[in-house]
Amino acid sequence: MYYMYHIPGVKIGVTTDLEERVERQQGYNPGEYEVIYATEDIEEISKKEINMQKGMGYRVDRQLYKDLHNNNFKQLNNMNINVTEMTTTFPCPVNKLKGRLLDEIGMQWETEFGSCGITKKSIEWIMDNVKSSQYTQDRCYIYNKAFARYFDNNDAYQYTLDNAKQMNLVDQYNGKTRSGALAPTGTCEHRAYQDCDCGTINPSHFDLIREWAEKRGLYNEGDPKTQTLKLMEEAGEICRAVLKKDEPEIIDGIGDCVVVLTNLAHLCDTSIEECIEAAYNEIKGRSGKMVNGTFKKD
Repeated sequence: MYYMYHIPGVKIGVTTDLEERVERQQGYNPGEYEVIYATEDIEEISKKEINMQKGMGYRVDRQLYKDLHNNNFKQLNNMNINVTEMTTTFPCPVNKLKGRLLDEIGMQWETEFGSCGITKKSIEWIMDNVKSSQYTQDRCYIYNKAFARYFDNNDAYQYTLDNAKQMNLVDQYNGKTRSGALAPTGTCEHRAYQDCDCGTINPSHFDLIREWAEKRGLYNEGDPKTQTLKLMEEAGEICRAVLKKDEPEIIDGIGDCVVVLTNLAHLCDTSIEECIEAAYNEIKGRSGKMVNGTFKKD
C-alpha cells in the first residue's frame, strides 16, 4: 500500500512505510502528520502527489515517486549504495572510499533532489563532505541535497551546457538543471564560466530565479503565506546546520532562503533588489558596537 502523507507547513510525500519514513527518518510524531490518500496503484499516487504539492504550494518533486522508487538502487556496477530521502550511503569505511569511487567512475543514481554520479571532480567533493555512519565504521554517507546542489552549480560532469543537454543532465525546455539549481549560462561577469573560479554571484541570478519560478507557475498559483512558511522551514535548516557546523548544509540553506525571499518579494508586488536597497539605506549610516557577538546600534 502506498500512503500520501502531509506534514503541515513542511511537505507532501509518499511512502510505503509511514513509521520508518516519516517518524524514524524525519522525526515526526503520529499527531504531527496526516495520511491524505492511500492506494495500491503506484502510477495513480505518483501523479496525485505532484498535483497536491502544486495545489498546496509545497516544493514539487522533480521526479514522479514511481520513477524515484524504481531508480533508487539503479547501478551501473557492483557498488551497492543505499539511497534514502536524505542521504546516499556507501558500503565501506571512509578510509577506503576514495579507491572504491575511482573504480566506479561513471556510476549515476537518482535522488529526490536530482541526478548525481561519480566523476573525478565529484569524488573530491564526496571525500571533503563524507561522514562515517554513527552505527558502524564500515559505512559512510553524504547528504543528497548538498551533493545535488554541488553537481548543478560546479559543472561536476565536466561537460559544456550543450553536451549536458545531450546527456539529459539538464531540462532542455528551460535550461535549468534537473535538481532545480541554476545551470551554467556561459559567462559570469569576469570570463567564461568553465574557466572562472572567482566565485562571484552575478546579480542577474535574481532574474534567473524569477524566470525559474515563473515557468513553474509559482507566481500564478503561489501564495505569500506559503512562501513565508517555506522561509521559516529553510531558516530552521540553517539553524540546525550551524549547530552541527555542517558547512555544505549552511551554504545550501542560505541559498534556499535567498530563492524563497526572491519569490516572496515578487508575490508581494516588490522585488528582492528593492528590499535589499531599502535595508541597506537604513543601515548604511548606522553606528554601534559588538556586544556578546551581537551588533548593538547606538
